[in-house]
Amino acid sequence: MSTNPIIVVGGGLAGLSASHQAYLRGANVVLLDKQGFLSGNSGKATLGINGALTRTQTELGISDTVDQFYQDTLATAKDRANPALIKVLTHNSADAVHWLQDVFDLDLSLVSRLGGHSQPRTHRGKDAKFPGMAITYKLLETLENLAESQPDRIAILKNTQVFDLIVDENNDSRIKGVKYKDLKTKQKLEVFGPVIMATGGYAADFTKNSLLRKYRPDIIDLPSTNGNHATGDGQKIVMKNCGVGIDLDKVQVHPTGLIDYHDTDAIHGNKQPRFLFLGAEALRGEGGIILNKDGERFCDELGTRDYVSGEMLKTTTSWERPIEACFEHSKRAAS
Repeated sequence: MSTNPIIVVGGGLAGLSASHQAYLRGANVVLLDKQGFLSGNSGKATLGINGALTRTQTELGISDTVDQFYQDTLATAKDRANPALIKVLTHNSADAVHWLQDVFDLDLSLVSRLGGHSQPRTHRGKDAKFPGMAITYKLLETLENLAESQPDRIAILKNTQVFDLIVDENNDSRIKGVKYKDLKTKQKLEVFGPVIMATGGYAADFTKNSLLRKYRPDIIDLPSTNGNHATGDGQKIVMKNCGVGIDLDKVQVHPTGLIDYHDTDAIHGNKQPRFLFLGAEALRGEGGIILNKDGERFCDELGTRDYVSGEMLKTTTSWERPIEACFEHSKRAAS
């Protein structure tokens, strides 16, 4: 294992990016994840990465500005907007896209306008893989190669669950490392160093003591598009050790999911699946429309997710049958 490491907990896109950036800045890194395969929910992302004033936009003749991206994000965040954080996100968005292109040679040559955006700025590649899969797999492959060639610099510990933080006995606001368990050998160990928590969310935890049940009991029965690893471990550990959770009730409800059309019970509303595959906004960005049970449009499909989801809830007050998304409407109408 690398010595004097920065400890990254979580192997999704945030954790992989943090690990790479720490390595590139000269630090040693230990990355821990409870899964046997890394990528988190990021690997399932189907849209791409947003960036304003990127080289790709310029090459495609897209007239966008950082301020437009800032204003779009500010409007989407509504009363929870944090202008300082939104400025960091939007003003550094092009650099993030360029980092992926330059450091990892990723193809992000296609740009689309999706919900909540006033300009095309969602970048993805021509690869058949989902954009999230293409990005996370490339970062993972590169990090694994570095761990193999430079084991004194990088260690990746899979099937390894962090269960507590190591707190300085003289200062309970100072974290010295983490305690973790090897899920295969059941051995409990410790590693010391600065800690970056990148453990994802908690919207796949439906247990009695879940954060979702505590903070958003009104949506506990909705299907989740999260992987079953998203159980709020990181939040629970941090809050147990004097950390403070914020906005834990701000759980995003995505408007569209994909139902297996061989599952007639789900189609006719006789049951509600526990998990669904995400019906990406890219489908609506390419012209898909959303219809109620009477075959009528009832919302702007390119609106923000909370708006579209809210209009759906107004349209159906019970699980009568799925609201339909029609993705070849114009072709059928013309034929």
